Formats: sequence, C-alpha cells, structure tokens
Amino acid sequence: MKYRVISRQANNAMCFVCGVQNDASTKAEFYLCETTPPLTEGTEEFKPEKVLLTVAHPQEIHQSYPGRMHGGIISALLDEATGRSVETINPDLWAVTIELQVKFRKPVPLDQTVYIESKITKMGKRAFEGEGKLFLKDGTLCAAATGKFFIINETEPFRDFKNDTSQWITSEEPLPEFIELK
Repeated sequence: MKYRVISRQANNAMCFVCGVQNDASTKAEFYLCETTPPLTEGTEEFKPEKVLLTVAHPQEIHQSYPGRMHGGIISALLDEATGRSVETINPDLWAVTIELQVKFRKPVPLDQTVYIESKITKMGKRAFEGEGKLFLKDGTLCAAATGKFFIINETEPFRDFKNDTSQWITSEEPLPEFIELK
C-alpha cells in the first residue's frame, strides 16, 4: 500500500507512545495520509481514503520475549493511533478511549519500524468507532484493534492539556511525499 502524506501531527514531549523527550517512548510519528493503492488493469476506479498512518520505532525496552514486542506496547500503539484518527476529520478534535479490543496475529520484531493504519469506521456526535492495523514494512499484518472513543471538545474541563504548547512538539523534518509498505 502506498500513502500520500498530507500533514504531520504534533508529538507530546513525554508521552509513552510518541514522546520525543521520553527515553522509553516508541517515538511514534503520526501522518495524515490518503491511500493510493497500485492501479491494476481491470479494477474499478479507486477513491482515496483519508487515514492516519503511524510510524513507530520499537526498542529493546519494549521487549516481551527476546526480540519480540510486548503485547501491552502493541496495544498502546494501536490505542494511540486509533484514538488520534479523529484528527483526520478535524485537527482540533481529541479523543479518549472508552474500550479497545486487540487481536494479535504475528509476533512483532523489535529490530524494525512498524506502521499502523487507523481510521474512523463510525462517527457519532460525542463518540466514534475506529480500527487500527499494525503492519511491518513488508505488509505483514501483526495485530489489529477496534475501539470506541469519546470525543473531547473545547468545552471539556480536562482539555486544558491541549493549550499547553510547551508539551507539544512539531517536527522540523521535511514531510515525506509518500510512505510505502511493500
């Protein structure tokens, strides 16, 4: 699958999943993308879909069995990525998890970057349902999650964290044009 990158989301300084100043973080990066699968002869016209593509970098500290990522870390990545997918429709929205169900399919090695494609599957006024799929670079599906998320709007009393600009860091790295999984 090939993803056309539209924009990048900010990272939190100390988040366990994306914290750029947290040594235990997976240093996840979040990209708003459009899917662009390869065209094959005889297929129907494809309409691009907006998804969130998360790129994470596991380390030895994320280990369960030797060389394998811990299931709790996999779940945390899927939770964060799927919850952040609400930003694909509005970058000012945030969400917190109501429930999350994870299915583990293959071991996740620690020696390579992992990718999570997440999207909204059902949108409501105060909550949404979403799904996330964790892949390796070669396209191997290792884990998948579905969940329900409560949307935090500007009037929520605990939303003040969003306004603390000292905690949010936007990368200065050039934005890639495409990210491709084989």
